[in-house]
Amino acid sequence: MKKFILLSFSVIALYSCKKDVSSKKSSNEPLTLKSGLWKASMTVQDNEELPFLFEVFEDQTLRIFNAEETIDVDEVTVKGDSVYIKFPVFEGYIAAKFNDSTTITGSFIKESLDRIVPFKGEFGVKDRFEILAKPTANIQGNWESVFSPDTPEDKYIAKGIFKQNGNVVTGTFRTTTGDYRYLEGVINNNKLELSTFDGAHAFFFKAEVTDSTMNGYFYSGNHWKEPFVAKRNESYELPSEDSLTFLKEGYDKFAFSFPDAKGNQVSLEDERFKGKVTLVQIMGTWCPNCMDETKFYVDYYNKNKNKDIEFVALAFEYAKTSEKAFKSIERMRTKLKVEYPILLAQYGTSNKEKAQEKLPMLNHVLSYPTTVFIDKKGSVRKIHTGFNGPATGQKYLDFKQEFESFVNQLLNE
Repeated sequence: MKKFILLSFSVIALYSCKKDVSSKKSSNEPLTLKSGLWKASMTVQDNEELPFLFEVFEDQTLRIFNAEETIDVDEVTVKGDSVYIKFPVFEGYIAAKFNDSTTITGSFIKESLDRIVPFKGEFGVKDRFEILAKPTANIQGNWESVFSPDTPEDKYIAKGIFKQNGNVVTGTFRTTTGDYRYLEGVINNNKLELSTFDGAHAFFFKAEVTDSTMNGYFYSGNHWKEPFVAKRNESYELPSEDSLTFLKEGYDKFAFSFPDAKGNQVSLEDERFKGKVTLVQIMGTWCPNCMDETKFYVDYYNKNKNKDIEFVALAFEYAKTSEKAFKSIERMRTKLKVEYPILLAQYGTSNKEKAQEKLPMLNHVLSYPTTVFIDKKGSVRKIHTGFNGPATGQKYLDFKQEFESFVNQLLNE
């Protein structure tokens, strides 16, 4: 409760107008964000700076850039000397003030998690990271990676996938639960720096590299830091995503009953699912990989409505009340134009052990997202853990082909 009070006070203080910066202007025109390119920086642990670029347009909308990814943001409010930026789908927002016409400072805030990350925006800065020296390594290719290698309870494996053009590096890390989305950065001498910001997660990686090794740290916002090591391995692959989650012994069916936004309990026994191939999506509106997956499912569903197939999403939300959770669900449904049901399976936490209690037939809930494939007779045919989004390149293309082939097989049975 103390954290929530402090958080609320910080937001109120931010918007209490002590002095209108626009009064510094020679005219009476209201202050606005300058059109053009801005550089943002967020302060994470160890006083490291996580940078990203965004462009502001004349109508005060903006676009965030991460390698090949662009994110359009149309909920930007400027009032007096204050700026409020609400990101699409996700709960997080930036609340900031103008220092002058070219600089804003404030915080990136996620209220349900009581997290506040310092933020600064500078107009006219065009480089995400400065290029200071020629790279002494080329890391293009595949990397066998381990995060938190010396901490058994936190240790996990990953696959790094990178491209390099001179100093500039793009790519991602794939894990057994999904990918770290579009990373972009540079190598100066043997120092690698990568970052991404998507409105939900703020990720920063730094490492010392050679042509065959990496040794560094991963920062998530200012609440998490862990070491990682990697070695070049062009043939390295992660375990199959279809083998990690399964029905426990003694269970032969997948079952649930959760409410929709109108309070109706929905289950697989409902008429709409009978005799149809059904895909059950275990997800959260706070999860970027879930958003990538939902976009793919929405597109597939819209193209195949006339077939015997249904989708249903089970949302595990960290919002503190069911009302706030359903608000997040409706926001996602509207933004992504989701037409299939999204049910509230849990609120107040996204803890995977708690999620598994709601779905006791599963050996575990390892990842958001996870998809359960159920055939026309109601039998579970496959459970796919995680989602390899567009940032994973060929892996994403392979997934799409495998998905369509397997679903067509189920439809033709």
